[in-house]
Amino acid sequence: MLKKLDTRIRLALIYGSGREGRFCDKVAGWAVSQVEGDGPFELAIIDPGTLELPPRHVGSGHPALEEARQVIDWADGFIVVTPEYNRAYPAILKFLIDSIGPEWRGKPVGFVSYGGISGGLRAVEQLRLVFGELHAAPIRDGVAFSDAWNRFDSEGTLIDADRAEQAMATMLAQLHWWASALRNARQTVPYGQFAPA
Repeated sequence: MLKKLDTRIRLALIYGSGREGRFCDKVAGWAVSQVEGDGPFELAIIDPGTLELPPRHVGSGHPALEEARQVIDWADGFIVVTPEYNRAYPAILKFLIDSIGPEWRGKPVGFVSYGGISGGLRAVEQLRLVFGELHAAPIRDGVAFSDAWNRFDSEGTLIDADRAEQAMATMLAQLHWWASALRNARQTVPYGQFAPA
């Protein structure tokens, strides 16, 4: 009897903000709603705002970081939902990324960003460099919400959603393709042998 292949892609969606009263909840909630359902993805959430992360000087063996590491290791790909703070991404996101190591390697990363006039794109450009250094594979297309505070109503529902949903569908299709291809490649030739610590 042939073993049925698991074709569902395991995605970890990562909140980029840990601030109290953050707007990230609305944007990430919308992104989750676009991924969940009967589609080709299995979804896990990493929210640094609920992880009780340690002070920055604590080593990577902290239980909250180990929990995040297990999800990163499990995932075939990632969606990072990030705001732009002062032309960059938040420190808590950098801390989380840097606290995880080889588990990022050979996996694609898509971005949903938000902010003022730039829609968070300056944060995303920096994150592309960071993930490239970690041997992850940032994908080209993403979703960016400029003037984000006026794009969602008080309940967190996106107003005039068509263009954003189209952009998300494109990103998810690319993420699925890359995650499938790279998962097969990692199973055939483990990427770690090309990426010494």
